[in-house]
Amino acid sequence: MNEETKIRRGPVMFDTDLPDAETPQDALPVPELEGRAMQQVTRIATRKSGWLGRLFWGGIVALIGMMVSVAVWDFVNGLLARNAYLGQLALGLTGLVVLVLLIVLLREFVAFVRLSKVDALRDEVADALGDGTLPRAQKITKKLDGFYASREELRWARQTVATHQDTIFDGPDLIELTERQLMAPLDQMAVLEVQTATRNVAAATALIPLAMVDVLVALTTNVRMVRRIAEVYGGRAGTLGSWRLLRAVATHLLATGAVAIGDDMISSVAGGGALSKVSRKFGEGVVNGALTARVGLAAMEVCRPMPFTALKRPGVSGILKRALAGMFK
Repeated sequence: MNEETKIRRGPVMFDTDLPDAETPQDALPVPELEGRAMQQVTRIATRKSGWLGRLFWGGIVALIGMMVSVAVWDFVNGLLARNAYLGQLALGLTGLVVLVLLIVLLREFVAFVRLSKVDALRDEVADALGDGTLPRAQKITKKLDGFYASREELRWARQTVATHQDTIFDGPDLIELTERQLMAPLDQMAVLEVQTATRNVAAATALIPLAMVDVLVALTTNVRMVRRIAEVYGGRAGTLGSWRLLRAVATHLLATGAVAIGDDMISSVAGGGALSKVSRKFGEGVVNGALTARVGLAAMEVCRPMPFTALKRPGVSGILKRALAGMFK
């Protein structure tokens, strides 16, 4: 074989003069599932206005209230001057509206007091666990028993605690018994609320094509979920109390770094990786559902009058599996 027929081995280089050729560095990054709706909800909930903004909006509310009050007063006076009977009817309706507003404000005040009582109980339980003495444990157990005295579904649990209370001589053991008896049924009810909200947010994100509508649905669903969880544990949050709770939960999430969620967990739990290849909206629905589950678990920790010690804290994976079972399959 002569030199001309020898086969060249090795890489063959082709000289191309293409100045505008695209390189891998020029390609657009692959968008990742980030749960934009839930990220936006978290930013809305944790947004804090400065003193100037609060002063501005406070002045606006006071000015509108003054304008409405003066307009109603002039309307009632003018109607009384024209027709005494119609004026008295308008005066009675005005008094009824004012009475309803006072009742609403009173309920909001009672809701804030109830939430503050839950926070105080949680702090006392933590102090009793740190102290470890039996008298402190008996004192906080008695307070918890009184706090749930009106809950019929906890009657047997309270009786169990009262029966075994005199046979336990260790403070942490008594608190552990109280948590197992009183908190276990409430935890189950709270987990059901989290599962329902997770399913609703995931379905809304996957099915609603409009970007801001799914944010609104996620926000309202999470506020309702946090309110229901507070009611499960005895908080009974009102409208303002629900917003305060949502802010506390979002702050807790930011403090613990639980706002983001990993793609590996989504793929292993609900097939989010495969779903994102088929439909980006379905994949983002799974991510928003997982973030809603984390919001719900944070709400349980914020609204629960006892920290998780004897009972295991629920996990996002288990809630997501049960909430999204059969939805995207």
